[in-house]
Amino acid sequence: MPDPIDRLLKPHIQDLGGFQARRLLPHEHRMMVGPFIFFDHLGPAQFGPGQGVDVRPHPHINLATVTYLFEGALRYRDSLGTVQDIYPGAVNWMGSPDPKAP
Repeated sequence: MPDPIDRLLKPHIQDLGGFQARRLLPHEHRMMVGPFIFFDHLGPAQFGPGQGVDVRPHPHINLATVTYLFEGALRYRDSLGTVQDIYPGAVNWMGSPDPKAP
């Protein structure tokens, strides 16, 4: 029987200000999953009160992202004033702002 494992992918590591995100997809060897599919591994990390992940300013191209946690918790805040606590088993859907909204 042939080996079912075709390739082991190594993630791209991005520093988020003292916290690392390991992005597995998209990957140069697996582009057919689509240009807007991201699979990231965050943590483990613990932050004290008033501390957290520092995601630098970045462009949004009207994508809606889904966050699913396997363990731990994450409080999401953005420049629009959105604050959302995310817990394991819950799905957080972050849509881009509607450019037609007032």
